[in-house]
Amino acid sequence: MTNILNFEGWTCPLPLRDQPNIILGHGGGGKLSAELVEHMFVPAFRNEALENLGDAAVFKVNGARLAMSTDSFVVRPLFFPGGNIGELAVNGTVNDLSMSGARPLYLSVGFILEEGLPLETLGRIVDSMAAAAKAAGVQLVTGDTKVVDKGHGDGIFINTSGIGLIPDGVNIGPHRAAPGDVVIVSGTIGDHGMAIMSVREGLEFDSPIESDTAALNGLVADMLAAYPDIHVLRDPTRGGVSSTLNEIARSSNVGIMLDETKIPVNQAVRSACELLGLDPLFVANEGKLLAIVPPSGAEAVLAAMKAHPHGQRAAIIGQVVAQHPGMLVARTGIGGTRVISMQIGEQLPRIC
Repeated sequence: MTNILNFEGWTCPLPLRDQPNIILGHGGGGKLSAELVEHMFVPAFRNEALENLGDAAVFKVNGARLAMSTDSFVVRPLFFPGGNIGELAVNGTVNDLSMSGARPLYLSVGFILEEGLPLETLGRIVDSMAAAAKAAGVQLVTGDTKVVDKGHGDGIFINTSGIGLIPDGVNIGPHRAAPGDVVIVSGTIGDHGMAIMSVREGLEFDSPIESDTAALNGLVADMLAAYPDIHVLRDPTRGGVSSTLNEIARSSNVGIMLDETKIPVNQAVRSACELLGLDPLFVANEGKLLAIVPPSGAEAVLAAMKAHPHGQRAAIIGQVVAQHPGMLVARTGIGGTRVISMQIGEQLPRIC
């Protein structure tokens, strides 16, 4: 790709975000979330494993490199086209571990149940979690249950944490993106967020929109087998592709240039986004990944992805560049360019 714009002197005034209280936007994966982490959590808990700020912490125990991740799921509705909160919780933590190149092994689960939740509903969720864990090849080995008063829990909240083992020779992290690297997405974007939104808004389309929730550890294993020196892996959940690539650009102090015409989006998702005034680049995914790969390995990684069921629509969508460090820029379908900044809050509340 060629880059003709110089963004070095650009400034973009932002509204003040001096919030004395937590608002929904603090959980949306955008700038408010990043500020909460950067200015409150990291200073309070600062340590070497935390500094990476990837999808999972990486550390050594007796010479073995381990990855550990935790995530909480508060999605509404509990059941949605293509999945439910239970399998979402298992797949989400499996994927966070996989984005460090780890082989996920063990999960914990914490249930916060609201008084009045039907046992039949809980049973369906638990069964789906067991099936998802079996499909991903992980074991749920410990957990906890709490019950809160009626009206204080939205039915059920779930937290899952996981531990995985990183193979020798794998070194993946958000700081490793380098100019010349290729950006690959594993498939269509925006499916999960729009599946949730279509249910909430009662939207119907000729082709139903289903969540893409899936465990990606098998896909990652095939990618690493094809080319072990993958630089960055991330699953673009809250905040979507835009927030994820902005975070990578800042972590590596590089620019990223996308080609919007190459980004795969299902037509029903595109139509729903247009109807609701949303940008698919900001919509959450739960079964897709972004890979940043040296150019020498791009074709091998892409071929391995396309050969896997969860990567059949994988595509090269951009390139890491030296220009405009810390910024994500896209070349549009009409030949122009636009800067894609991280959202302040969130487009879609409660999608994971």
